[in-house]
Amino acid sequence: MARTLRLAVAQSTVPEDPRDGEAIRGAGRQMRALMRQAAGAGVRLVQFPEGSLVYPDKHVVAGRPEGGLGPANWEGAAWDVLREEAEAVAALAGELALWTVFGSIHPLTAPGRPHNSLYVVSDQGRLSARYDKRFLSHTELSYLYTPGTDPLVFDVDGIRFGTALCVEANFPALFAEYEALDVDCVLLSVMVDDAARATLAQAYANLHSYWLGYALPAQYSATVPAGLVAPGGRWLARCPGDGRPGLAIADLDLDSTEPDIHTALHLVRPWRRLARTGLYDGHTAADDPRSADRTAF
Repeated sequence: MARTLRLAVAQSTVPEDPRDGEAIRGAGRQMRALMRQAAGAGVRLVQFPEGSLVYPDKHVVAGRPEGGLGPANWEGAAWDVLREEAEAVAALAGELALWTVFGSIHPLTAPGRPHNSLYVVSDQGRLSARYDKRFLSHTELSYLYTPGTDPLVFDVDGIRFGTALCVEANFPALFAEYEALDVDCVLLSVMVDDAARATLAQAYANLHSYWLGYALPAQYSATVPAGLVAPGGRWLARCPGDGRPGLAIADLDLDSTEPDIHTALHLVRPWRRLARTGLYDGHTAADDPRSADRTAF
């Protein structure tokens, strides 16, 4: 049986004011247009950026008249619009039979601060899971969000996915954790204009021999467009770097015969796992003075 899944990584235009209901509705319409485009290309799962419905600018929600930042004021956020748009995305996912992963802020019981989250909607149109950003920036933790606590792993058509958000790219242990959880692909959604973070995405795909979806806002694509990295670190597909919405589409094939992918999946990953389990213990030279003396040539 084929073990293949077609993935689309989206770059959509992300609004930054949670009070602006019309901008949020516009983001939802654009997301749904990209979903239809993905479904027409035979895609099974589409990944959107962090905060794809809205990513609040810290100065909008936490800025102070006298300057600087303070605890965010979430009372003016268009929560009803956010819920309506999320529900519309989920309904279309069910209509298209398309797994859809998208970012938004998730409200908690007042006075708790919201989570910065990724929603996972199944091809039946049901909210299947939610990932809450665990590693927050200093500003996010101080003024904006409540951190999450758990990794998220879910399966689609025999392919296992993990999820991460933006600044979490700077925490290698999170990506090693997903390797240990047997994921085949990590979906890293970001809201940042930073070429170095895309380099980290490549590095994790290489180090852990899994695919990595890198979704970011269209408005930052001139620096680095969204795309999909293969096990081994090669970009398989990328969106245009012209500031416009788009999709990068490629197949995740666990039985790929492409040399770099096959090597990463079937040779490199098993070997690195073996190497971490005491493989070298019986091959050291602990009793040899020539090995123990590190001050002699």
